Amino acid sequence: MTATAIITGITGQDGAYLTALLLQKNYRVVGLVRSSSHANIKGLEHLHIKDKVEIIECDLTDLSQVMSIASEYQPSEIYNLAAQSSVSLSFKQPIGTITFNIISVLNLLETIRMVAPTCKFYQASSSEVFGDATLPIRETSYIQPISPYSISKASAHWITKNYRDSYGLFSCSGFLFNHESYLRNESFFVKKVILQAIKIKKGFAETLEVGNIDIKRDFGWAPKYVEAMYLMLQQETAADYLICSNRSISLRSVIEYIFMYLDVSIDRLRINKKLFRPTDILDIYGDNTKAREELGWQYDISFYDVLTILIEEELANDN
Repeated sequence: MTATAIITGITGQDGAYLTALLLQKNYRVVGLVRSSSHANIKGLEHLHIKDKVEIIECDLTDLSQVMSIASEYQPSEIYNLAAQSSVSLSFKQPIGTITFNIISVLNLLETIRMVAPTCKFYQASSSEVFGDATLPIRETSYIQPISPYSISKASAHWITKNYRDSYGLFSCSGFLFNHESYLRNESFFVKKVILQAIKIKKGFAETLEVGNIDIKRDFGWAPKYVEAMYLMLQQETAADYLICSNRSISLRSVIEYIFMYLDVSIDRLRINKKLFRPTDILDIYGDNTKAREELGWQYDISFYDVLTILIEEELANDN
């Protein structure tokens, strides 16, 4: 019998790669979107899987809609990737960010509890919830969010854990650190830098304007990270995991590598203090030992190799 997986946020980077992985494993994949007429399915199209997925309209803040879909499709797995996921935007829209990112999770878990209690649930959490923590970050690290986005993700994580502990649901969180791919939204740092650097190289732009680039982040390769999501839901017992590369690099070094690769002068870089966030984490990287030992997940890709792949993909698809 074919297993059914529901993916919220299917139009995002992770949703597309996770869909491709599940289809390879012969799942029936149902994707939930806010509006089918306005859904951006470029990621699914890029991976040539658009016609293999069922796209359903659903407002995740409406419990009745979520319950109706779960009753109809009886999923064995739900991957909740939908969220307002921009840290910068969350400072401008704190109420909207916190409301959606929490209520959507509550509605999904309540639906599983009442309609599909054997369904396994994955919650996309974030390394941002740990704030300026002692490094390296582990699953046992203290959670101390410092942005509206990370506050919402921390709350969603505790809700997920509470449903596991209180109701016996198979519900777990994956704390994914930054992970990139060609399908990344253009509002995210690495994608933005690559696109602007290409414009500069081709004479369509003069400079790259950025905020604080002397902070460091743990970056990875998205197609490998979604494998960990899948593996979490194949375990006998639900648990939370950190998914990361075990090292951090500065945003400045990312820019320098991209500029060097494209032969763009670093003189084109401009620092604008107006783009600095009200609060920011100076350095963050994790320890993926638990994921390696319990899930069998392996990751040994240099992020500079990932950057090379990303740049070449952008150049190949630049029209």
